[in-house]
Amino acid sequence: MPVHLVGDVSSHHVFSRVKCNSNGEIYGSAARGVHIGLVNNMPDGALKGTERQFLTLLDSAANGLMVYVSLYALPDVPRGESARTHLSSFYSRIENLWDSRLDGLIVTGTEPRSANLMDEPYWGSLTRVIEWAEHNTRSTVWSCLAAHAALLHIDGIGRRRLGDKRFGVFECARASDHQLTAGVPSPFQVPHSRWNDIPEDELTDCGYRVLTRAKDGGVDAFVKQRRSLCIFFQGHPEYEANALLLEYRRDVGRYLRRERGNYPPMPEGYFDPDTADVFTRLRERALSNRRKELLDEFPAALAEKKIANTWNSMAVRVYGNWLAHLYAQNERRLKERRRWSIFNAREAGLTHSLPRAEVK
Repeated sequence: MPVHLVGDVSSHHVFSRVKCNSNGEIYGSAARGVHIGLVNNMPDGALKGTERQFLTLLDSAANGLMVYVSLYALPDVPRGESARTHLSSFYSRIENLWDSRLDGLIVTGTEPRSANLMDEPYWGSLTRVIEWAEHNTRSTVWSCLAAHAALLHIDGIGRRRLGDKRFGVFECARASDHQLTAGVPSPFQVPHSRWNDIPEDELTDCGYRVLTRAKDGGVDAFVKQRRSLCIFFQGHPEYEANALLLEYRRDVGRYLRRERGNYPPMPEGYFDPDTADVFTRLRERALSNRRKELLDEFPAALAEKKIANTWNSMAVRVYGNWLAHLYAQNERRLKERRRWSIFNAREAGLTHSLPRAEVK
């Protein structure tokens, strides 16, 4: 596997590991490659799944590159005991991030608890990550809620509440050419799961470049070149095939347990007609006799057999382009350092100490 975890993580993890020093720098020949940080803020039920999705996607997208991944999580996201145990076994403390440098960073969202993002318990930690990434990475991917938080902090762009949850697999098309979307067919499909949106005119007014747009006109992905290239996804190209199914089951369970008032909408463009009919009948039964035992009849196994991941090839291409960009930036900087070393050696009359090929 081209993906390796960095640090003193448990050897029981499916991905192998490499060691680094106290500043997060990778030892030895393993340093040649791309070093990514993943700040995984997803709630407990999705923590391991999100970790697996991003690591598997990076592994598929590496295309011969060695990719070294350091795992982090914000300490202010509420956690149960099982999740805290997992984080202590596989993740580095967020304090270790502040003195390190990474080629790229991926920051996930989490399930919102407050209408105002600035009221979330992790807002202070997240904004510190936003500021840190600007000066210590070549590029950062901001996913879903993390994208909304970064926009609010960087340019004061607030998200707006949708009339209903944008939930399902949506057809998207390229809105502009960019190295990230090179080779991506248009149109393509991508999962979305969110209650909020960002007005496109506010993005363009603040210098953001829209890369892809959903069929209904909503923005899917966009970028802004600051000191670090900021990449924003409102959708979830990293999702596995069954991710929306699991989320739908979670929301149905919340309705049946009376933790939410209305029955959740079925994900759009996701189920085949026969499977959708099964879920429609379950909904009708739940509306007529609301009881938590009905969740046992949720046909997850039946649905999972028929779900197709229609977005994976697009996701692999986009993240492959991102990794290639990071590696190219590394190589460019390495060549620049070599040229300066040769120049300084010549100025000092020490060309005899250089390799013959570099003296020419």
